[in-house]
Amino acid sequence: MPGKFFDEWQLGDSIDHPLRRTVTETDNLLWSTMTHNPQPLHLDAEAAALSEFGRILVNGTFTFSLMVGLTVAETTMGTLVANLGYDKLVMPKPVFIGDTLHATSEVVELRASKSRPDAGVVTFRHRAINQRDDVVCECLRTALLRRA
Repeated sequence: MPGKFFDEWQLGDSIDHPLRRTVTETDNLLWSTMTHNPQPLHLDAEAAALSEFGRILVNGTFTFSLMVGLTVAETTMGTLVANLGYDKLVMPKPVFIGDTLHATSEVVELRASKSRPDAGVVTFRHRAINQRDDVVCECLRTALLRRA
């Protein structure tokens, strides 16, 4: 499903994105090392076992990026001019290796661009949800989208 143009969105529109993704050890290891994040909670099974979680935690920046990626096809694919910002990012529950995540999106703000008559600004509330229906990540994403 392609993304929508600015004119096609309405306040309150919501999507339960169909794509799901199980997080693997390789995802977490590669993401943590590619981003130079040496946090033992992400990379050291022995150290993580001694934490309150008792096992490795998935790197939060991976969780955030996966959440956004899961939403692209139905929101901004092919219509995006630019992402303008991400706000109010929270991670209320941890993500562990083997968790399967899916995402939801809701349009929480719409406004015409003042400087670009061919575009408008859409703010989405994205949520990543695990297989236990726990919200594990949430943010507001503001995007500049082309008009139809």
